[in-house]
Parts: sequence; C-alpha cells; structure tokens
Amino acid sequence: MCESNAYLVKDGKEELVLESVELLEASGQEIKLVSLFGEEKRVKGRVKQLSLVEHKILLEPL
Repeated sequence: MCESNAYLVKDGKEELVLESVELLEASGQEIKLVSLFGEEKRVKGRVKQLSLVEHKILLEPL
C-alpha cells in the first residue's frame, strides 16, 4: 500500500490528523485529506514535508 499518515506540526510536536491518507488536495490555504476508508478532513495550512519512504505527511498550520 502507498497511503501515508498526516500530521499537523504544532510547537515542534506532531499531532495525528488522519491515517491511511490516499489523497491530498491543496486549494489556496486549505488542504483536503481523504483516507483509504473515505474519511475526509480539511486543514488550513501548507505541506511542510512529505516523506514517501516513511509514509508521512507533515503539515504546518497558517
């Protein structure tokens, strides 16, 4: 599988936003995340780091 977990980085700490993310869609200042199971979350922020090897998406709040 190629899905990743998404985390919001606040004060140097990673807070899990959504597991098994299979779709990330950026639009303006909002990021839409959709999991393999159809769960959807929206975050106001930007992508800080994407690690394909670690299956990890790090997001920064705006």
